[in-house]
Amino acid sequence: MAMRNATQQVVRALEPSLTRSLHASPGSKKIVGVFYKGGEYAGQNPNFVGCVENALGIRSWLESQGHQYIVTDDKDGPNCELEKHIADAHVLITTPFHPAYVSADRIRRGKNLELLLTAGIGSDHIELPAAAAAGLTVAEVTGSNTVSVAEDQLMRILVLMRNFLPGHHQAISGEWDLAGIAHRAYDLEGKTVGTVGAGRIGKLLLQRLKPFGCNLLYHDRLRVDAALEEELGAAFEEDLDAMLPKCDVVVLNMPLTEKTKGMFNKEKIAKMKKGVIIVNNARGAIMDTQAVADACKSGHIAGYGGDVWYPQPAPKEHPWRYMPNNAMTPHISGTTIDGQLRYAAGVKDMLERYFKGQDFPEPNYIVKEGKLASQYK
Repeated sequence: MAMRNATQQVVRALEPSLTRSLHASPGSKKIVGVFYKGGEYAGQNPNFVGCVENALGIRSWLESQGHQYIVTDDKDGPNCELEKHIADAHVLITTPFHPAYVSADRIRRGKNLELLLTAGIGSDHIELPAAAAAGLTVAEVTGSNTVSVAEDQLMRILVLMRNFLPGHHQAISGEWDLAGIAHRAYDLEGKTVGTVGAGRIGKLLLQRLKPFGCNLLYHDRLRVDAALEEELGAAFEEDLDAMLPKCDVVVLNMPLTEKTKGMFNKEKIAKMKKGVIIVNNARGAIMDTQAVADACKSGHIAGYGGDVWYPQPAPKEHPWRYMPNNAMTPHISGTTIDGQLRYAAGVKDMLERYFKGQDFPEPNYIVKEGKLASQYK
């Protein structure tokens, strides 16, 4: 509560600055990008553009137009590289995979900030009410990694359903214990799979699940078009609590907001059937961290997989690293090479529009003229 009150105070202090322009002010711009390090892998693939070293592939283009482009992976603490540049940056490019948390305080200190771009999808690492109050534009590359994430979700469902990981561990450790795998390996056909959220990623997942012969359910604040619903072969569930006990697999496809933070707590998990599989590539903070670990240990959750954690990067002692029957990885699903090329192109397109004073594609806006996109309200 104290943190929320402090944020509200900063937001109120920012309210007079709503006059910041939606488009670029004249002159050369300072653009700061925060991405993960590529290290030894940076030079191994020319399309590996999402790392610090390759900087979305836009450095030469920006510098040829007279703009300054600073790129770093150092984003945390008062003495980090990002803090050295926030005061005079005009544009900040961040990513959900290596999130630079853009707090109300950082926004307040960014006196020249005009535009916050997310290279990818998901801008919950930005304090959006503070950005709106400051008159900033916040945008992301909508659709850039929907295919990447939907494919990853399907992979994790199969990995957990077939009990693949213990079998793989046996293969690399020289063991051979069929019973240790087969006692909890199942077919996906005939199982009930429910997605909580049926936006772009949720719909793609349902399309990819249909050939497996599953019973498909979805819960969302908005029901999809009847013709598409029939094409997907998915049934709408208005009541989430009524859907959860029906599902053998629950997949999360919802944004992180104040309403969804911690939504899947001990009580919500208890509503699911014993032996449920959960896949979460949405946001780690939607889950109660300890409740998930406890349910995996007790066997109520038969398998939990995903690539999102809270916080990120996950500390070494994070309980999800050690809980049984997990298929966790670092936040990788949306930053495939194909995804990187799409969100790099999207960032370049929006920067070009910004320099020319043109609007972005409407679905890309998360904050525009002081108003939040509907999914974050």
